[in-house]
This record gives sequence, C-alpha cells and structure tokens, in this order.
Amino acid sequence: MSEPRKEALKSKYGGLPPAPKRPGKSYGTAGGLRRKRDYTPLSWEDYFDSSRDVCVNDKNRFRVYQAGNSGPVLLLLHGGGHSALSWAVFTKSIIRICHCQVLALDLRGHGDTSTEDDSDLSADTLSKDVGNVVQAIYGDSPPPILLVGHSMGGAIAVHVGVQKLLSTSLAGLAVIDVVEGTAMEALSAMQSFLRSRPSSFHSLEEGIEWSIRSGQVHNVESARISMAGQLVRCSGDSEDKVNSECPTSPPLSHACDTISEESEETVNTKASTVVHAGNSQVDTGQKRADERFTWRIDLSKTDQFWEGWFKGMSNLFLSCPVPKLLILAGVDRLDKDLTIGQMQGKFQMQVLPRCGHCVHEDAPDKVAEVLVTFLMRLKLAVTKENFLR
Repeated sequence: MSEPRKEALKSKYGGLPPAPKRPGKSYGTAGGLRRKRDYTPLSWEDYFDSSRDVCVNDKNRFRVYQAGNSGPVLLLLHGGGHSALSWAVFTKSIIRICHCQVLALDLRGHGDTSTEDDSDLSADTLSKDVGNVVQAIYGDSPPPILLVGHSMGGAIAVHVGVQKLLSTSLAGLAVIDVVEGTAMEALSAMQSFLRSRPSSFHSLEEGIEWSIRSGQVHNVESARISMAGQLVRCSGDSEDKVNSECPTSPPLSHACDTISEESEETVNTKASTVVHAGNSQVDTGQKRADERFTWRIDLSKTDQFWEGWFKGMSNLFLSCPVPKLLILAGVDRLDKDLTIGQMQGKFQMQVLPRCGHCVHEDAPDKVAEVLVTFLMRLKLAVTKENFLR
C-alpha cells in the first residue's frame, strides 16, 4: 500500500499523521508541532500589594511581601530552596475570596533576604527569625495570625508554634505536605536529587521551563513567578567561573523598613517584562552570551540541618496548643503518630490529590478555599460575596 493511502486511512480512523519537527532544538523539548507554552517571567507586583525590607538587630534584612489590609494575618513560610514568591498565585486567590492580610517571608538564606550568617539554617535560628520579623512589624500587639508553612517552612512553623514565639497572637497553624516519617525517609535521596538538577540556566525562561518539565511545579503561572526567587543572575566566561563567583546572597546595603508599592506607572508598563531575581532587576528582552542564572542557595551544603527540621515534628505538631490543619497531596504521607492523632480528632486534615509536592503552587485556588474554610470555622475571617463554600 502506498504511503499516501496509509496516511489517508490513518486520518479516516481517527489517527493523525506525524507532526513535522520544529526547526532548531530547545531545552528539554521533543520534536513535534504543538502549542508553545509561555515561560516569560512574571513580576511580583501582579500578586502582592507591596514588598518591604525589615531589619532585625541592624544586621539582618528580611524581605516580606504583603497583600490585603484587613482581617487576620496569614504568615506564609516557604519550603527549602524556594522563596516567598512561591505563594504569589495563592495570595491572589485568597485575597479575592476572603478579607485577610498576607505576609509572605523570605527565610534566611533564601530569596532577597540577607543576614550576617546565611549559612545558619537550623530550626532554632529560622524559628527565632520568624518571631523577630513579626515583632519588628507589629510590635507587642500583632493581629491574630494563622501561621502557614510548606515543607521545610511547615516544620519551622511547627517549631514557632511550640516555642510560642508569636506570643498570644498565634490563632492557628496550617502545615502543607510535610510529615515527619515521609520527610525523614526522603532525606537519604535528597543529595542525589540536588545533584541531578542543572547547575545553571542561560535565562530565567529556561529555568522556568525546567521546573515545569521536571515536575517540580505543575502550574505554569506559578512557576513563572516563583522561579525568579530561586535563581540569581550572574555573568562569567565559563560555568566553573559562574559556580565559583556568582553571588549567593543579596547585598546588605539596601535600606530597611522601606516599602515598594505598585505605582500607576508600573501598571501602565506591564507589557515590558521586568522581574526581580536575586535582588536585581532583569530585563528579559536583553541577554548576554555569558549570562547565567544559578541557584540562590546551595541546598546540598545545608544537609547538617535537615534532620533538625523534621525530627520529632509529628509530636510537636500534635502538642501545639492552637487549632491545626494539615494539607497533603496524598493520604499515604501520614505516619503512625499523625494517623493516631487524626483518628483522635487532634487536627483537621485535607487531602488534595493530583498535586505534586508544591501543593499551594499546583492548586492555589483549592488551597485558598481550604484555608478560608478553616478561618471561617475559627471565626477569624469574613468571606467576600464571590466565595462559595
């Protein structure tokens, strides 16, 4: 049978002929004609009302992003290697349906935060940082706070709650996809995972595409904003030079307690894509041949702290004297202590299937609805008219 005849029969019975390969070769893509996804970076101004640098002890500068102006405060702590920008799409979702305030924090060694010792990522240090930032912003009378943490941030949130570092203002605790048993088992494979990642990217777009194709994040919109907080821009003649000379910490010279808000001029010029990465503005329309984007933090060098984040976390979570919520991507993540605690009604649990580890990025609308329902049950927040429970 001739080739044209074969193709005609194939089309007739529902098959499609092979699509022509696209010219050239792009990062991580297979041949074939298909709609190209947009991996252009997005700016934080589209999701938060303002950003602010908060000084603690005149030596440590913490970057926080804020949204909303009434209601309880949702204090958001990101996972290891991520940044406050991983909460961007979630923030937009929850502000749309609930009267609340969002405070997303870049933890020590991450994002645009800079401290005198970015290498100290112990649970005790990170927990005290959270308490110090809240003290610096709200003083001795902060509003009711719902502390929300993902992965490493969830473990730190538990430590903050147990140590009562937020005084009497802590009204609730929500932990996203982190369980002691599962986390401790995963630590042995963490170094292998970190070595498997590319050491650098030629552009932010390439980094965003990698995060989607590798399965780190399933939501393209969230990846387009969150990867800007995970990478820093640097230039060099070789990859060895990039890895050895690229800055891994933003400078301390920035003024603290300054607020950057979205101006009218910014609104009118959103068509020009300018994003913040590693504390420097990046115009994605101008690229240099020797330009690289490398990881803001080398997580492989923090392994001495991993066990301290998660060890004993289940019992600490259960002992925290506030209403508690656990959001998981799969019920199989529960360990023995939490299974018993859940059966005894010591905390509320919500499973959101078909999500990866970054649940709040993959399903920001669903996570927002779960947290708003939790806030309503605690009688802490009032929903807006467009929220259907």
